[in-house]
Amino acid sequence: MRVSIILACTDCKQRNYITSKNKRTNPDRKELKKYCPYCKTHTIHKETK
Repeated sequence: MRVSIILACTDCKQRNYITSKNKRTNPDRKELKKYCPYCKTHTIHKETK
């Protein structure tokens, strides 16, 4: 049930991270606060398709 997902920065829209999640326990889109190398700050990264 684990699916690989791509996380994109909400400020610059760059796709920076690849991770996985369990679709059964987390059916909605994931949001994490991660470091964006393009913005050079910690920003919220959202799951993309």
